[in-house]
Amino acid sequence: MAQQERVVYLNGRIVPESQAGIPIRDAGFIYGDAVFDAARTFNGQVFRMREHIDRLYDSCKYLRLDPGMSRERMVELTTEVVERNVPLLGPNEDYWVTQRVTRGVEATSPGEESHNTVLIECRPLPLAKRAHYYRTGIPLLTPSVPRIPPRFMSPRAKTHNYLNLVLGDLEVHDSDPDAWALLLDESGNLAEGRGSNVFIVKDGVVSTPRLQMVLAGITRQTVLDLAASLKIPAEERDIDLFDAYTADEVFLTSTSLCICPVPSVNGMAPGDGKVPGPVTERLMGAFSDLVGMDYVSQYLAHLR
Repeated sequence: MAQQERVVYLNGRIVPESQAGIPIRDAGFIYGDAVFDAARTFNGQVFRMREHIDRLYDSCKYLRLDPGMSRERMVELTTEVVERNVPLLGPNEDYWVTQRVTRGVEATSPGEESHNTVLIECRPLPLAKRAHYYRTGIPLLTPSVPRIPPRFMSPRAKTHNYLNLVLGDLEVHDSDPDAWALLLDESGNLAEGRGSNVFIVKDGVVSTPRLQMVLAGITRQTVLDLAASLKIPAEERDIDLFDAYTADEVFLTSTSLCICPVPSVNGMAPGDGKVPGPVTERLMGAFSDLVGMDYVSQYLAHLR
């Protein structure tokens, strides 16, 4: 009998998604005491899975969490979950593939043991919801909420504590529901958005904020590698709003979006205002070549 429902891995078992349950007192739910990572598939194949899982384990180490299995085993289980769920994908669909590790339920009695929660799951990418961004670009607004500085909590750990970024999103969406938040650091330099890294292009040079202030995006690093292969100068540095307002091009990177152009930052259009710009377009084409499919066409196929 054909599988009718997506499956997940949860604490040693692969079960139908509807049967997966996490206790109401799980530390990831009540405290945000958890880490996660999310890759995506292209044509049903997970892109850069090992890099995502390495980042997951770095986040676990930062939070002193033990996933209870080797990285190799996490790769094996993720592969199994994806392979079992791929037949349920529709035309032009792909998955977000997420691993989560929480501290579980705290032991409250003498001799009682606590056990971490480990979840691996897939869900379809929001292709239809985001398709129009590949026609118009994603406008960015900088909220009054600053990015939490690394002396308090490192942005390089991908944890369940996203409230800082969520507050930025809420403020921005009150002004423009279609815009995305781009948080600044304490010094007024560009940091990141919720799940996205930012790049600017000026005089042919690609620049992105330094790693100390942002999540080490897998797509971010892929773009830096692609720029090197295309002989496009690229650098990591502090970027302020003057740089963003006077840039020739601006774009975002993320696991799901890959590379997406930005038509404005706080209403200021980069360059001549046309998106994507020439450097962004070259990088988008190179990314599609790398993953073996035209990801922009995949999004546009869902345009309504």
